Amino acid sequence: MSLSKPREAQRIAKLLARAGIASRREIERMIAEGRIAIDGVTLDTPATLLTSLRGVTVDGKPVQAPAPARLFRFHKPSGVLTAANDPKGRATIYDRLPGDLPRVMPVGRLDLNTEGLLLMTTDGGLKRQLELPASGVERSYRARAYGDVTQAQLEELMDGIEIDGVRYGPIDANMERRTGANVWIELTLTEGKNREVRRVLEHLGLQVSRLIRTRYGPFLLADLPTGAVDEIRQHDLVLFRKTLDAPGGGKAASNLQLAHKPYVPPVIAAPEAPKPSRTETDPRRKAGRAGAAAKSGGAPAKKDARPGSRPGDRRRPRPEGAEDRPQRGKPGNRPARATDKRTEAAKPGATGPRAANSDRRPARSRDGEQETGKPRSARPRAAAPGKRPPRPRGPRR
Repeated sequence: MSLSKPREAQRIAKLLARAGIASRREIERMIAEGRIAIDGVTLDTPATLLTSLRGVTVDGKPVQAPAPARLFRFHKPSGVLTAANDPKGRATIYDRLPGDLPRVMPVGRLDLNTEGLLLMTTDGGLKRQLELPASGVERSYRARAYGDVTQAQLEELMDGIEIDGVRYGPIDANMERRTGANVWIELTLTEGKNREVRRVLEHLGLQVSRLIRTRYGPFLLADLPTGAVDEIRQHDLVLFRKTLDAPGGGKAASNLQLAHKPYVPPVIAAPEAPKPSRTETDPRRKAGRAGAAAKSGGAPAKKDARPGSRPGDRRRPRPEGAEDRPQRGKPGNRPARATDKRTEAAKPGATGPRAANSDRRPARSRDGEQETGKPRSARPRAAAPGKRPPRPRGPRR
């Protein structure tokens, strides 16, 4: 009976970074702030060695066991910082990443004006393994530069070069093509120091106008659109890590021929279809609608000119300004009648000079006759000279 090999104790910062809590430096800062504890006892040093995360809490919440590592490809656009935040308020890669991704960390860095492939992982241990120059994982770039250079000058970079006291390792550089005063150069290196490609080409008298990372290990940029993200298949990641840990290291892992996975854009959920009306779902209404269409000879229904009217409404459209006219049966819309001053004075309870004179005798006409309460239309009219007198009108029925 073979006994299982005991787990090797590791620093707590490494275990928490592998679990996706934060980077190692951030975890050390969290320990100094007293946010991490083991079995309720607050840690005061990041040098604590553990074999598992059992009993470890961060901000009072237990830490779950680390999930399998995941690796993503991201086509970083130019003008975006490889950082979590920027004090100057410039855009970062996290502003461009989709919100449904887990907590991911960039593998290495790309300059502000450098574009191309940027690997993102959920595992801090994998991140560090890919970044270390000792791992020997290759990075490939394509640079467009202005100036004159020969292939012999580029081949001298295979022996390494020292610039301003900084030693750069071997660089495999080849000239792709020349377009006017510009030249495209492909470079492959294993270190990836800060601004290494730009400084080496500037040392050769070239001015870099565009720089694109096309490969990191066996993972290619390929047809990934700018700003897009997709995940490396799990079995490809497992094969890469096994090859990286085997003899031969990063050189053999970088030369793996993985099956190319074409980019598939994310599926956007389609908007919900409108619910059918009762006329479409009720068979009796359908039959009635079909019968009406058959009687009309299959002629299409006329569109109603009135906005907001229901289909099938045959009423005439109301002319413009009809809302201002008085409507029949609605006394509130009729204009108010002008009241006679004498009528007002005759009302009971009226006051004023006209009310005081209301008890006088009735007024007389021009002929001296007393006026009656009859309307003028009921009074006999005087005939014009030489004409027949008008026929008196009778009372209205």
